[in-house]
Amino acid sequence: MLVAQLSETPSWLDAMLTSELGLLVLFGISILEGIMLLRFMPSELVVPSALLLIGSSIPEVVAIVALAVVGTTIGQTVLFYIARRGGREYLLQKGWVPLNESRLDRVDGWFDRWGVLAVPVTNTMLFVRGLLTVPAGLSDMDGRVFVVLSAIGSLSFQTILALLYLLAGEVIAL
Repeated sequence: MLVAQLSETPSWLDAMLTSELGLLVLFGISILEGIMLLRFMPSELVVPSALLLIGSSIPEVVAIVALAVVGTTIGQTVLFYIARRGGREYLLQKGWVPLNESRLDRVDGWFDRWGVLAVPVTNTMLFVRGLLTVPAGLSDMDGRVFVVLSAIGSLSFQTILALLYLLAGEVIAL
């Protein structure tokens, strides 16, 4: 099943993020991103959109990044345990995880080659972000170790996005 991703924030999401519930909406979106159910918006736009719509003062940036990291980590932890409990065939049959047999074999190979280090590193990278959650869940990795490594990678990713957004704002202001 292919789902189109948009290159800009949908107007209904703009309205929700600018409401009093903006941070709660961001938290929910981050959980969906972590569990790989965020199909209406690329993950690279979540934090920048929140900064644009909620605000970009230092306290707002810290709150937005923190909520995004906690939400994404919760979502990835849920996916980790679904993979652990359901197994490889279950995930491949369900189709909501964006992995087919060959792609899962490829990320399994990355996990086998790089071990636990692959989790935070790939969580920082575009296009493969979160994919190592599945092989980690299928392995004998301790769940607490996964949570820490997932959070480290998510913190790196979300911080880079926030800094790029702020830097772009400074460059545009010149």
